[in-house]
Amino acid sequence: MKILHTSDWHIGRTFHTHPTLEHLRQVLDALVEVVRERQVTVVVVAGDVFDSAMPSAESYTLLAAALRAIREAGASVVMTSGNHDSATRLGFQSEWAGLAGIHVLTRPEQYLEPVTILDDDGPVHFYGIPYLEPALIRHLSSFQVEGQQLKTHEQVLTFVMQQIRDDLAVRGGRSVVLSHCFAAGVPAAAATDAVRDITAGGLDLVPVSVFAGADAPLAPAQAGVAQIDPDYVALGHIHGRARLTDRVRYSGAPLHYSFSEAGKPRGCWLVELRAALPAQIEWVSLPVPRRLSVLTGEIDQLLTDDALTEFEPDWVSAILTDQVRPLDGMRRLQKRFPHCVTLEHRPAIVADPDAASYGDRIHRRTDHEIVAGFLEFVRNGVGQTEFERDLVAELLAVDAIREVSR
Repeated sequence: MKILHTSDWHIGRTFHTHPTLEHLRQVLDALVEVVRERQVTVVVVAGDVFDSAMPSAESYTLLAAALRAIREAGASVVMTSGNHDSATRLGFQSEWAGLAGIHVLTRPEQYLEPVTILDDDGPVHFYGIPYLEPALIRHLSSFQVEGQQLKTHEQVLTFVMQQIRDDLAVRGGRSVVLSHCFAAGVPAAAATDAVRDITAGGLDLVPVSVFAGADAPLAPAQAGVAQIDPDYVALGHIHGRARLTDRVRYSGAPLHYSFSEAGKPRGCWLVELRAALPAQIEWVSLPVPRRLSVLTGEIDQLLTDDALTEFEPDWVSAILTDQVRPLDGMRRLQKRFPHCVTLEHRPAIVADPDAASYGDRIHRRTDHEIVAGFLEFVRNGVGQTEFERDLVAELLAVDAIREVSR
């Protein structure tokens, strides 16, 4: 069985106020082609389908078109809700969608209702874990643990994964787990208070040992119950691809959503589950509709350098090194780079932090020296030009004449 692991579509998200729906449409069209050409059986989406708990009508239209195209290409879909999604809205009419091969798992207890899909080697059970906020689910009867209150995401997922393992030990067959969380390769025993405070997007750190995998320690099994790990764990939430173990991976988001992601590949994992053999896993790249580029230099260089022509169609973040912040810099840059969306002024010469303060600079100084010291201070150590020196001298002379005339 071939499974395409993707996540974090964030339908409806903007990039520095610019809509991304059309770019996402292009990427999802390419994903559908992968499904068709590689004869994928199941596409899994591990949370954050939408970017907002209240998606726009256009966002729903895009999702419906993508799911329809995936089904027409021959694959079923299994998706879960993430921390950005409204589980209620995403899961609306999911019962009827499931009859059409689109399985949307958003209710907290659905992690123990696997979607089972058959191939020539038997059943594959897909356990979809919706995003489970501890504060919102700990009161539910299905999440009651004797002598313990589930306070962290790690505790919740440890509890959930043990139940999944117990269920899988009875069902048998191959399995895939979907989870939306911030997982890291930290052994549970080594998770200090400092480590536990680490979050990403508001989600607590969850050690990879909770999901285990071929090269990670297992959670303790219940007495008399065989410990069985899933054949593959499809994670969502982190926007860059990541391999935590051979069988526990992040696919990342299909689009770049911040300049911190510039240069990170976009795509999905193609997982082939075979009977009694380890999964074969391959990275499949997806197109990048518009690159992200960070350009650094003085504004005149950025506006005239022919070597920068290739970056003109990109999303651009400009870092200006001019000693004085250029006037109307963004408008001027956008004439050449129409998709320049951020501008930072970072002068090439920075004043020595141990240098004298402005108060020290003006103590017992003449008016000429005070103005010169002020300009040097606000310009990070760069003093007056000859023109400025002459202009200041002229203005101070005029002012002196006016004082005398009074």
